[in-house]
Amino acid sequence: MPPILTEIAGQKLNGEQTSYLDGFFSGLRNRGLKFADIEPSPVAAGGRASSSAELEDLIPEERLKRESHPLDSYPLLLQHAAAKQAPDTENTFRFKWHGLFYLAPHTEGYMARLRIPGGQMRTFQLREIAHVAQQLTTGYVQITTRSNLQLRLIQPKDAPEVLRRIQGVGLHTRGSGADNIRNLTCNPTAGIDPAELIDTLPYTLELGQFILNHREFYDLPRKFNIAFDGGGHIGAVEDTNDIGLKAVRVTAAGGGVSPGVYFRVSLGGATGHKAFARDLGVLVKPEEVLRTTVALVRVYIANGNRGDRKKARLKHLLETWSLEKYLAETEKLLGFQLLRAPADLKFETSNLPTPVAPHSHIGVFPQKQPGLNYVGVALPVGQITPKQLLRLADLVDNYGTGEIRLTVWQNLVIPNVSDAYVEPLKKALVKMGLHWQQSNLRSGFVACTGNAYCKFAGANTKAHALELADYLEQRFQLDRPINIHLTGCANSCAQHYMGDIGLLGTKVKIAGASVEGYHVFVGGGFGADQALGRQVFQGISFAELKPTLERMLKGYLRHRQPGERFQAFTQRHDPNQLQVLFSAED
Repeated sequence: MPPILTEIAGQKLNGEQTSYLDGFFSGLRNRGLKFADIEPSPVAAGGRASSSAELEDLIPEERLKRESHPLDSYPLLLQHAAAKQAPDTENTFRFKWHGLFYLAPHTEGYMARLRIPGGQMRTFQLREIAHVAQQLTTGYVQITTRSNLQLRLIQPKDAPEVLRRIQGVGLHTRGSGADNIRNLTCNPTAGIDPAELIDTLPYTLELGQFILNHREFYDLPRKFNIAFDGGGHIGAVEDTNDIGLKAVRVTAAGGGVSPGVYFRVSLGGATGHKAFARDLGVLVKPEEVLRTTVALVRVYIANGNRGDRKKARLKHLLETWSLEKYLAETEKLLGFQLLRAPADLKFETSNLPTPVAPHSHIGVFPQKQPGLNYVGVALPVGQITPKQLLRLADLVDNYGTGEIRLTVWQNLVIPNVSDAYVEPLKKALVKMGLHWQQSNLRSGFVACTGNAYCKFAGANTKAHALELADYLEQRFQLDRPINIHLTGCANSCAQHYMGDIGLLGTKVKIAGASVEGYHVFVGGGFGADQALGRQVFQGISFAELKPTLERMLKGYLRHRQPGERFQAFTQRHDPNQLQVLFSAED
């Protein structure tokens, strides 16, 4: 067997070092242990070695990737673990390829982010994640807005063991951060939803496996998001992704298009940069969607900006390229022309005869399979304890079929619950401190990690979200659903621009002291209600934010038209008018 590594950080290994590493990994194999994410160095395999002169011309991140592929940094991670050593700046960057994010200077320890394509998990995986969180972290488990999990805090000495145990149950952390394709998302009710046009989970899993086995997708100019939407009750907010693939059913032939189900493709979504994905003008057959998506990504890999990290997203490439040019480059790689969507195309996006229920990610809904239901479980801004995970696994085994689905709304869905088990499951969820019942206010809260664990955040978003929900629920009830998104910084992990109310964390000066506060945006939306929120208040301290939101929502209730949603209400007023309406006392 050839040596696993021949160099580290661009330095050739001598014979003694190579023998040591070979012996080390042989010993692990003999004990039945393996690290599936280790692959031969691409440089050693005739890949992309660069001269010293070429490296000097690169920005630091690209230089590090050229010196040695970050996936080859695993031996360095082992060295850090053995020495109980925190990584320096360069290794902090490299270790992100293994899904480990060192949180200094905020706190000493790693966060591990998993890759869970489609958010699909089995109960044996839930149990192992719970045990890992109990034994090797502080017990912090979070469901993210990309339908995956994050664990904190992990000491350097424990990092390899955390990765090994995660991989041991068929999960991965590889490529979950930095310049990689992030977790692939789709409808959490894919395959069971009576409203869907097509089951998107198989495509999500197939693409995830393809990425996992092709190293070229672990060196993008910047992070990259992909989502599939098959038209189910719970959307995948695909229009906020770099590539959004939305199923449509063409109902009438025309323009060379036959009736049937296709995927429409949108490019360049990045709501943190105030951009929704734009329609590419093509229809992709389901059997061609994997090949087409791979080609779309490869065009970005070859042409994205690698000289300026602030202008490296696909959105930025599309500011200099037309969609037509991007499509032409994609078709060169495909070797065939994609089907064009006629301007007068008649299509449907769902089997639903009526609008989607409010906050459809929470509650009990019938599946397409007779006698079965899925239950959307409410979690407080995506937080769940290891003890709750273990209890949840027992409930899913007892009342479901051993499977859960994570959602982009920071909650989870239990599928395949028979009619007879719905009521017992409801009671058991409430007893363990969770809930199944939708709330027009509380169910719409989404919050990023916040400054409790993130060095970029300007406010403690998760704690503030829970406090706001309690405060507002005590004062009034809403008869229409509302989404309130709290994000700690301009990176907008919680996508504040697409919330009915978006809150962007900041520092506010009060009597000379710096306190946590928020800028306030209103009127955002996604999908059919796609819109970017507009700022109405700037620099509101958290202490003042609670009565401010109370006045805003009461002003909406007083002045709205019959049955009018909050977004529609804000969109028929300009920001100055809204400030007046939202500032008035009862």
